[in-house]
Amino acid sequence: MRILVADKLAEEGLDFLKQSGHSFDTKIGLKEDELAAIVGQYDALVVRSGAKVTAKVLENPGILKAIARAGVGVDNIDLDAATAKGILVLNTAAASTLSTAEHALALMMSLARKIPAADAHVKAALPKWEKAKYQGTQLAGKTLGVVGLGRIGQTVATRALAMEMTVVGFDPFYSQPTALEGRVKLIRDFDEFVSQLDVITFHVPGGEGTRHLLNRDRLFNRCKPNLLVINDSRGEVVDEFSLAEALKAKKIAGAALDVFIKEPPQQDHPLFGCENVVLTPHLGAQTDEAQTAVSVDACKAIVAYLQSGEIRGAVNAGGIKLDLPADEAPFAELARRIGAVLSGYCDSGYKTITLRISGNRAPKLMPTLLRLVTVELLRPHMGPGSVNIINVEHIARSRGISLSAVHEPQPPAGLVGDIVGVRVEGPDGETHRILGTVYADGLPRIVRIDGYAMDMIPEGHMVLIVNKDEPGVIGLVGSSFGDASVNIADMVISREFDKEGKATALMVLKTDSAPPEALLNRLRARPNIVRVKTVVLPPRK
Repeated sequence: MRILVADKLAEEGLDFLKQSGHSFDTKIGLKEDELAAIVGQYDALVVRSGAKVTAKVLENPGILKAIARAGVGVDNIDLDAATAKGILVLNTAAASTLSTAEHALALMMSLARKIPAADAHVKAALPKWEKAKYQGTQLAGKTLGVVGLGRIGQTVATRALAMEMTVVGFDPFYSQPTALEGRVKLIRDFDEFVSQLDVITFHVPGGEGTRHLLNRDRLFNRCKPNLLVINDSRGEVVDEFSLAEALKAKKIAGAALDVFIKEPPQQDHPLFGCENVVLTPHLGAQTDEAQTAVSVDACKAIVAYLQSGEIRGAVNAGGIKLDLPADEAPFAELARRIGAVLSGYCDSGYKTITLRISGNRAPKLMPTLLRLVTVELLRPHMGPGSVNIINVEHIARSRGISLSAVHEPQPPAGLVGDIVGVRVEGPDGETHRILGTVYADGLPRIVRIDGYAMDMIPEGHMVLIVNKDEPGVIGLVGSSFGDASVNIADMVISREFDKEGKATALMVLKTDSAPPEALLNRLRARPNIVRVKTVVLPPRK
């Protein structure tokens, strides 16, 4: 594997790459055209915030499989372009959690006690000694509102509780009424939330859903006049210009910002002229420990993905997980094989693909299994290597294919345990469904195709024959394969009755070699054979 390091990393990260045995090149300061010209020669790319991985850079990605961002934000990577090309994007959010949380707390304390202004006074105003001018406020007993209770938000909340603050949270993705074992109450309405706070701190990822959460209306009409605002997440979360107006109008008491909408901010930014403001140049993760950690974690994540498919810190993988434990991995293999069999069994394209899962283990893997199934269903209709687990949802949506996953409380009638079912509907209304499971031996098995019950391991060369349930058909099929010198290694036969009591049968044959097309066409021409389909699967692992 070849890895391109396009930004400066800590030596510890580069040392890990050397020890991994993979080849890597360090090329810093590449312009867009230069990066675009060479990126396709590498299996993976590691960047910080300097290199810009644009749509143009990813236009011809070659063998590029993954991009790791040594840090939290991925603003310098075109996620849509990467996803469309099937390139996994990773970040190292966990590596800088402590440093970022500590910086938010440092901003809060500096603001509450007016430390930066007092420091400047001592250095510039001696022999003056104006203690009263810099009287601050105590944080113990105050109410802190944490917006976003992810890793960083929880870390800040835990330490604020230790400082005897009352902590409340706002996070629309929390379904429980409290967090941190009941110590943090969740408030659902943001206006109600901000009206209760003495201090507010933001720890959200940005984007349209969080843009200007703290806006002019809330600053002027909802917030308490003693409110201290801390923003250590993304600049767009707070309306900076309304914040400056609110400070000058004494609608709030102070603000401390580490991030800005535009970095660096313009020289005439209105916050520069406000009192009780603390501003830092995006220092949240700027500690020796965090810088080393993000570099090492980015390199470890890239190597893990290239070597074993393990996904750490995925930004565009939609909750998929490939490094599964021994009791869960067989379900991934089952999903792949169900998808492959369905792709060979269906006559038309797909309008909908629905995954239904019951049991205790398989439901935990629903996002992964849905993608694995869909990759196999689409693979025969796409160019070689054009669809993978990263871009499959994007490709499906672009073709108008609806994907859904349903957790069933009970398995289908007559079945027990973890059942994985996949149903596809074509644009002409044709539908097919396959159900499968994994037994104690860890082998994937198909237990039902449409209405036909069976028990077979899908592998190797397979032929699926639907026929009228009449005497002589089995013998005809057997002799036809024998005449063509194709050995039948295994056969499963099942039949189904329609509403009028007429029966059809499904024969699933596993053969030692690929049946010639002439044999298949002769079978299709027989009046008592309805359809003949073939599929080739990997051998049993």
